[in-house]
Amino acid sequence: MASLFASQQDLKADISLMLPSYLNVTAKDLGKGTPVKVRILGDMMSLGRDLAENLKAEIVAADRERRGATFIIPVGPVDQYPLLAKMLNEERISCRNVVFIGMDEYLDEKDAWLPIDHPLSFRGYLKRMFYDRLDAAITPPQEHRIFPDPEDVSAVSKLIAARGGIDICYGGIGINGHVAFNEPPQPQARMTVEAFAGLPTRKLDLSCETRTINSVTVGGEISVIPRRAVTVGMKEILGARRLRLYCNRPWQSSVARRVLHGPIEPACPASLMRLHSDAMLTVADYVAAPPEIKLR
Repeated sequence: MASLFASQQDLKADISLMLPSYLNVTAKDLGKGTPVKVRILGDMMSLGRDLAENLKAEIVAADRERRGATFIIPVGPVDQYPLLAKMLNEERISCRNVVFIGMDEYLDEKDAWLPIDHPLSFRGYLKRMFYDRLDAAITPPQEHRIFPDPEDVSAVSKLIAARGGIDICYGGIGINGHVAFNEPPQPQARMTVEAFAGLPTRKLDLSCETRTINSVTVGGEISVIPRRAVTVGMKEILGARRLRLYCNRPWQSSVARRVLHGPIEPACPASLMRLHSDAMLTVADYVAAPPEIKLR
């Protein structure tokens, strides 16, 4: 019996050696040895609440400095927007001078934005879940509700320059490590970290990995996920004064470890956050827990 137990332990050890070493990083060691500050919260809703409170605090802080904040914001995580609208309404905090730059948007077969009433439109989601829920007196004007435009991809960088830069870029991380829709280069494409970090706002093809995982979150039908998108670039994301990424999906347990403890490389775009001077990753407690690599 003892020999059987020993054999099982040896087998586990052998399998562990076959897996990337970063998967073995414990929750308490997440981010250790990197410049990224890591915070571990509770469930999915706690992350949404934290992001909403952070956005609110930044809006207030900028207003005290007699200027409007400028943010890059994601649609995913999503829980924060109804909470943020409720907070701003109750506390009468105006967004009239705030500029919100949506990270990305799906494109149709003609490389145009999906219609705003399409169920997968990111613009439509923000309109329904945030802008339309704000009282009219405090809602940002239409010209402050920005998304990268497939007809003028340079408009975002010009706006950022005119606003004096991005205060904070918020976002999530995709299953292949993407931030916004900055997909890893194809394996045959050779790109340095410096070149990848300089990629601007652009239109691009979505990877199979992104389309697959995104289909899971919208009902499991991959055919409904568009093949093209427009996204703010790594240049705009890494150029923000502060970078705040959030992970609230169970599968991000592995992704977060690769981002923080794997190689810094274009093959894992979010790993470049370790090159930023003020980056923070906030994760749910189940994301902080080491992943169990096994069949289910």
